[in-house]
Amino acid sequence: MSAAEILNELKPLGSDSYKRVIFKHGVSEPCYGVKIGDMQKIVKRVKKDYKLALELYDSGIYDAMYLAGLIADDAKMTKKDLKHWLKGAYCRPLAGWTVAWVAAGSPHGWELALEWIDSDESLTAIAGWATLGSIVSVKPDNELDLSTLKKLIARVQKSIHKECDEVRYHMNAFLISLGSYVEPLTETVLKAAEKIGPVTADLGDNDCKTPSIIEYIGKVEKRGAIGKKRKTAKC
Repeated sequence: MSAAEILNELKPLGSDSYKRVIFKHGVSEPCYGVKIGDMQKIVKRVKKDYKLALELYDSGIYDAMYLAGLIADDAKMTKKDLKHWLKGAYCRPLAGWTVAWVAAGSPHGWELALEWIDSDESLTAIAGWATLGSIVSVKPDNELDLSTLKKLIARVQKSIHKECDEVRYHMNAFLISLGSYVEPLTETVLKAAEKIGPVTADLGDNDCKTPSIIEYIGKVEKRGAIGKKRKTAKC
């Protein structure tokens, strides 16, 4: 299918009520207001399509940009592609979800994430921390650099309360992901969380709340799911 055909299919699926919801998360026009569940029907049909994903993302239409991340062939994404996508990620859902998910599945995610978290630009830093959180949720522990991850735990512990709300939220989410999916580092994350204390982040007029690291990991542990990886970071 072509990008034009996908856009024609997406447009009538949108609703103003859903647009009002996602606009509270930083999304803006152009946007159709298509629910993710409706996008998934297209994903099942298209599966992976590198070229189509690039074209949809470049449309600048939020729904198409989000869909692009769901159908992207992550393994084919180049550094140039990922940097281009991040440049176009004007809101937290695109930077923290779409770009992060695709970067995590690419061969360049780890390197770029470590670069992005050093940025003074909040959306770039968000993409970095979210990419790291996605990587640890899907990659086997023996493919992870545990030494660097330990240093990142210490970094978050030291600086999380100094960051802006949005970055603080995603640093918190990174620790939750790390403690939940990488069993060798669960105790290290929990000890850091005790020293960090409560984390709050004002993300605007929406339902987003900052979960407690200790409580969240405790629930994962209660389910016997610590260390159980996800098949994909995308949803």
